[in-house]
This record gives sequence, C-alpha cells and structure tokens, in this order.
Amino acid sequence: MKLERIHHVAYRCKDAKETIEFYQKHLNMDFQLAIAEDHVPSTGAYDPYMHIFLDAGNGNVLAFFELPNQPEMGRDGNTPQWVQHIAFEVESMDVLLEAKKNLEAAGIDVLGPTDHTIFKSIYFFDPNGHRIELAANTAKPGMLEELKRVAPAMIEEWSKTKKAPQHAAWLHGNGEFKGAGSE
Repeated sequence: MKLERIHHVAYRCKDAKETIEFYQKHLNMDFQLAIAEDHVPSTGAYDPYMHIFLDAGNGNVLAFFELPNQPEMGRDGNTPQWVQHIAFEVESMDVLLEAKKNLEAAGIDVLGPTDHTIFKSIYFFDPNGHRIELAANTAKPGMLEELKRVAPAMIEEWSKTKKAPQHAAWLHGNGEFKGAGSE
C-alpha cells in the first residue's frame, strides 16, 4: 500500500461557527463543507455532532468536531502545551512577519519568531486552545539531507539513552553546520 496524502486531520472545537470564522479571518482558510449527524456512522452511538472541514492549502484539510452533548473539552494535562500543535508552512519570512503583525493587531498573543535553524516559527492559540504554529523555511543547502542521514542513528541512541543525541547539535546553536557528515 502507498499512502497518497493525509485526507484530513480532525480536532475537537468548542463552537464550529467561531472556529470557522477564526481560521477564515486569521489564516485565510476556505470553509469547504460541513457534515452533521445525530448518530456516529462508525459506531452507531447517539452523539449529535457538527463536523467542519477547512482548506489548509495544497489539498490539506483541517477538520473539527463540535460535540455539544459531551463534557466540556479539555486537554491532556500530562502533556505540555507546546507539544501538541498544528503547524502550517508559509511562503517566506516576510509572510511570517506580516502574519505576526496582523495576529497581534487582532489582539492575539504571538510567541516568536523562534529560530529552529531550518525554519523560523511563530506560535499562538486558536479559540479552542489548540496551539498553532506558522513556519517559514530557512534551511541552507544540505541541512535537510544531513538531518535525514543522521536520523536513524539519532533514534537508536535516543531509544537506548533517552538523552538528546548530538548528531545535529548545530541545529540548536551548538556548533556550525558543515554539511554532510558534520557529526
């Protein structure tokens, strides 16, 4: 089997209409469609829902469920807020900085830009508490290839030690990128 792409990724929302308006206004996403049922198709359980789909660009779809009969939505208290997030790529640093300016002008708290060496990001929260990242690629030639090359060794070391491997320490400012084999 060969996967073609992600069909959609679904999250929960507090209010479907508010969520659509936020993503339209602040991320210029097009509202694609809505599906509403009283019974869950896969389980048959009675659980009325509104399922909305937004165009995230290039055939990517971000979806949300509003579930009015379920307990109020929360988040995993054992996972730091910075871990679970939805990251979108933007065209350039200029676009990223313009987005930051527009979000802040709308009263949204924005963190960043944060320099990840291969991209720079800003972070903010949607009305549902989902952390959103906008990222502009900044990788120099060879950086992504080097990260792919050292990835298997990094995973093996991590699996054994649970300590951050240093195969790509240059990524976090601990040394300079020197190209392939720069371990």
